[in-house]
This record gives sequence, C-alpha cells and structure tokens, in this order.
Amino acid sequence: MATTCLVVMGVAGSGKSTVARLLADRLGLPMAEADEFHPAANIAKMSAGVPLTDADREPWLRALRDWISEHDAAGRGSVVTCSALKRSYRDLLRGASARVRFVHLSGTREVIAARMASRSGHFMPPSLLDSQFAALEPLGADEDGLTVDVAAAPDRLVQTVCDGLGL
Repeated sequence: MATTCLVVMGVAGSGKSTVARLLADRLGLPMAEADEFHPAANIAKMSAGVPLTDADREPWLRALRDWISEHDAAGRGSVVTCSALKRSYRDLLRGASARVRFVHLSGTREVIAARMASRSGHFMPPSLLDSQFAALEPLGADEDGLTVDVAAAPDRLVQTVCDGLGL
C-alpha cells in the first residue's frame, strides 16, 4: 500500500514552510522544501521579479514528484512544501507512487502581502504576489485535500489539518 505525502501548497508568503515543518514534526515525517529543488535559473528569474513559466516549473515539479516516490519506495510518508498553484502542477505531483494529499493555505492578498513584506532573505519578491494569485487554481472538489485559512495561528492550522484529513 502506498504511503501518504502531504503537499502544503499556496501562494508565496502563505506560511507553507512553517506549517509543513510543524506537520512533519507532529507526524514524524521527513520534509522537503520545494524551493531547494529549483534550478539556479529559476531562482535567478524569480529574484529578478520575473514569473516562472510552466516550462520553467516542469523539471522542478518532476524532481519533487520523484522525491515523493523515493520516500514511498522506502516505506516512508513525507511532507512537501510546493506552491502547486495550478491543477496541472498538482496532477504531475499526483503521478508519484505515494498517495498525494494537498493542504491549501489560503488567505487574502492583504494578509499574505503583509507577511511577505516582513520576511527577509527570501528570493521571491513581493512584486510577484499578484502573478501568484492570478495563476492560483484552488483545489477542486475532486482533489484529495483541504483548504485552510492562514489567518489562524500555525499550531491551530496544523490541528485543523490533522482533524480534517484524519491524521
């Protein structure tokens, strides 16, 4: 039977890393930061304020999918951060051998922009937030996962996710 991978998704600044780390710690699972899978060219584009294209994202998403499958093959579930903004990106991730479930961290542009403005040392500039919201395709009713509001405290979000997904 396949293991489960939780993909914590959402626009930049939604809290993916924080929530994913808390989930991974609570569930005793390894975690991958999707940003670490980007090739240097993607990071350079985003750092320059240029949105990535679907072609830019494809090898990145394939690398994440393969990481999920490697952990599944070893009998381990996992937690991954990934914007997974479009259904086609989520479809590619669902191609992993593990059961892939999504946790969409959703919030208003104002809340997320304020968070982005207060963080330092990240290559994703706040100027790309609008392009992220424009590309976002929320989870469909037929997609395995749930959507949670980022206005709640991270520990509350994790409890909501665990309750909502029966973890």
